[in-house]
Amino acid sequence: MEQLLTLDSLFTLFMLVLLQAVLGFDNLLYISLESQKAPKDKQSYVRKMGVGLAIILRIVLLFVLLQLIQYFQNPFLSMHSNTIVEFDLTGHSLIVLAGGIFIIYTAVKEIWHMMLMKEHEKVEGAQSKKSVKSVVTWIVVMNLVFSFDSILSAMALTSDMDYMPQLILMTIAIVLGGLLMIVMADKVSDFLQKNKMYEVLGLFILFIVGIMLLSEGGHLAKLKFFGNDVEQMSKATFYFVIITLVIIDIVQGRYQKNLLAKKAAQDKAIEEKQEASDF
Repeated sequence: MEQLLTLDSLFTLFMLVLLQAVLGFDNLLYISLESQKAPKDKQSYVRKMGVGLAIILRIVLLFVLLQLIQYFQNPFLSMHSNTIVEFDLTGHSLIVLAGGIFIIYTAVKEIWHMMLMKEHEKVEGAQSKKSVKSVVTWIVVMNLVFSFDSILSAMALTSDMDYMPQLILMTIAIVLGGLLMIVMADKVSDFLQKNKMYEVLGLFILFIVGIMLLSEGGHLAKLKFFGNDVEQMSKATFYFVIITLVIIDIVQGRYQKNLLAKKAAQDKAIEEKQEASDF
């Protein structure tokens, strides 16, 4: 216990919570969008329940990874004789790849429905009937997919600590990070519901999250196509792309607003001119 009460341990705890918050942004966006598929009066409950269950399962996952980390990192399926594709598939890489594929599928499906307005109205009605249990389940599953990176990074930050203090410190960080995610998920979801135009931006960011997970999973699996390595998208690149998308969206929104105002002014001038000519 003495190791937990040192200034160094408290700073490490702060860094762990910060790490959970930074790495959890993409997860937060998914939770906010996925929860909208539940009935409106149940959406806040779905987010809290989903993240709450995920916190418990994250702690279980942390314990499992501390005990069996080598089984997640060692390859269980390899291919090197093929000139087209080569890989060393691990449990970690398989989970990340599956998560990336699912998120890209979800983002593309929602974007497609938005493009087809009539279809979107039907789907929107169908989504409102989606069961609370189903939405909570997907939030928990994807939360665990996103957990791998944050837990493994946290393990690297606390690698110099003894087993028990390391477990306790990381558990506290997971709980605090989860509580922060519950609060922020409600705020992000409310913002998206009040500003529907930003939902498109959110889906494209989610699409980039899927690409990032695919690149990460390919890198972990040492995936090669025609002898070329799959490189992992860095977090710096990811956040740069997000900032660029947000700036483009803001500029385009302002420009569109100015065009509409200009058109309204022109229409008003034409009407006034016609009224004057009538007299």
